Amino acid sequence: MTQETTQKRFNLLTYLRESKEEFSKVTWPSRKETFRYSLLIIIGCTILAAFIAFLDWTFTLGLNKLIDLAS
Repeated sequence: MTQETTQKRFNLLTYLRESKEEFSKVTWPSRKETFRYSLLIIIGCTILAAFIAFLDWTFTLGLNKLIDLAS
């Protein structure tokens, strides 16, 4: 093995050890919090999708009326 290969492996092991230490410090959300946040995201995305669909429908309707006026 070359010096460079040995150095890369050592850095990888150090990285993995430090990552494990950092993960142990993380405060993970409870099951209840995760469910609430997921539900909030789903509701927010649904509202945003409905708003965009409404805008699309409105602009399509308006464009069709303009095309009818031009004909």
